[in-house]
Amino acid sequence: MAAVEELDTPAEAEFDEQVRSHLRRNYLAHLGHGIFGQTGFRLINAPTFVPAYVYALSGSELVVGLARAVQALGQCLSPLFSATLIEHRRKVLPVGMRTGTLLRLQVLGIALAGFFLPVEWNLAMVCVFLGLFGFFMGMQGVIFNVLLAKVIPIELRGRLSGLRNALAGVTAAGVAYLGGGWLVETNALGNGYAATFLVAFVLTEAGLLMLLFIREPDAPAVRERTRMAARLADLPGLLRGDANFAVFLAACLLGALGRIAMPYYVLYAQATLEIGGHELGLLTAAFLLAATTLNLGWGLIADRTGFRAVFLASLVVWIAGTLMLLGASSFAALVAVFVALGAGSGGFMMGQQILVLEFGAREDLPLRIGALNASTEAMGVVAPLAGGALATWLDFPAVFFCAVAFKLAAAVLVLLRMREPRTLARERSR
Repeated sequence: MAAVEELDTPAEAEFDEQVRSHLRRNYLAHLGHGIFGQTGFRLINAPTFVPAYVYALSGSELVVGLARAVQALGQCLSPLFSATLIEHRRKVLPVGMRTGTLLRLQVLGIALAGFFLPVEWNLAMVCVFLGLFGFFMGMQGVIFNVLLAKVIPIELRGRLSGLRNALAGVTAAGVAYLGGGWLVETNALGNGYAATFLVAFVLTEAGLLMLLFIREPDAPAVRERTRMAARLADLPGLLRGDANFAVFLAACLLGALGRIAMPYYVLYAQATLEIGGHELGLLTAAFLLAATTLNLGWGLIADRTGFRAVFLASLVVWIAGTLMLLGASSFAALVAVFVALGAGSGGFMMGQQILVLEFGAREDLPLRIGALNASTEAMGVVAPLAGGALATWLDFPAVFFCAVAFKLAAAVLVLLRMREPRTLARERSR
């Protein structure tokens, strides 16, 4: 295992002093980054626009699953590479800016392909750009979470995540509503979907620029630079040394398999009710508002009780939304379903992303984040492909019941085997 630099208490104290001195500035910069960046990215990751677009191009549920699987594959391959890229660095923001730029160029590529390429080439390039989007998204997820853990104290992360998700949700819902009604419905610029993705690119680029205001202190503890294979060899020891984290990781894998139904919610809705661009915009707005504004409540709960409670409650809401979809017989009921789906999946993702920051030592944080992101996205490769196969050969309800089973298993595992990390930390400090 690579050696860790030994630092005395004064070094940690100086680091904490720098964090506190720039807290207001860094808090506001993260907030701005979240509002603009998440607004754009949610238009790509929402289970509406991209699945509907790929289905319009291909006419195949299996191709919809393939497109999302390619994105997940990219997102699976890069987190551990990203961890080895930054864990020896005193500052990670410069790497994050370069990675963030490459990520946003993939969104621009999806938009431009829609404007300038014929349908068969467009479909192929959308899959290529989604794969690269996933790859750089996986890198960004590690780098920016490490940055968040460095510059925002643990007691403020829940409120910050909830607030920026809530504000981003309001803007994303507005953009989604307008995108569905004004761009997709009217086929703006000759391709309404491509026009919507172009708006997403502009918003994500504005979010990246907000990070220029960050003041990042040098990390007080870093690892020596190692190759990815060496760090992978450290992973079994990391899991054996922290059984609580190992249980959490297993639960996240099950929850990721629960995403088997994500690309097919909107296709099921289109198959059962008449849905055009306007309705698609409304459903996207409902999903994004719930997935983000309700995160403010999840964040307040987390700051009071810890993220384990958020993780569990969000799984229950997500399961309820999936089951409600099977009985939805009106568009109003469908909106309520997408609210529940957004609230549950949004709370789950928030709990997963923040809870991982609370296990183990600071110098192992990139490896923990990388292991979590890589393994969950590996499940994200399998899930949409399996969902597409089930939807093609059986039906959509079979996909939804599989999703419920995975999410229920994740909830039971956390309920019975995982303790709140903050409680354990307090007990060990006594």
